[in-house]
Amino acid sequence: MASVRDRVTPSTGRVAGRLAALGLGALPAPCSPRGSYVPFVVTGGNLVFIAGQGPRRDGELLFAGKLGAERSVSEGYEAARFCALNLLAHLQVACSGDLDRVRRVVRVAGLVAYMADFSEHPRVVDGASDLLHAVFEVKGRHARMASGAVSLPSNMTVEVESCFEIDGTA
Repeated sequence: MASVRDRVTPSTGRVAGRLAALGLGALPAPCSPRGSYVPFVVTGGNLVFIAGQGPRRDGELLFAGKLGAERSVSEGYEAARFCALNLLAHLQVACSGDLDRVRRVVRVAGLVAYMADFSEHPRVVDGASDLLHAVFEVKGRHARMASGAVSLPSNMTVEVESCFEIDGTA
């Protein structure tokens, strides 16, 4: 099974130190968009909106299937952590390589592929929230939405998008 410890080299700085201290030391290479959109938009000079990210590494889907059927809550949690690492990979690009520019995580939204009787969406999306809080500490506290969908693109288990506030000076 894939692990969130599979990675490439991160930027240097305080956040890179946190990633290393958490045993995550490096971020995956950012995935290319799978449709007619850009991976992130920086607006107002200091808000970064990152498109939904799936649990992929090197373009390969690591977690497919629905919660309550093929996947357990713990597997969904791990999938959401991968999504968060992919969010950070795009955020690093948006910050010109310097994740120390992040002022705060503003919002996280997660969609969970589920069976009709599944009701633990928040526990799954906690995988992304917990990772962002661990990496950014108090700056990682954020507003959040956790919901479900009958299906997600590529049959992925979970998809997570986010908004970050950054220091507008590069």
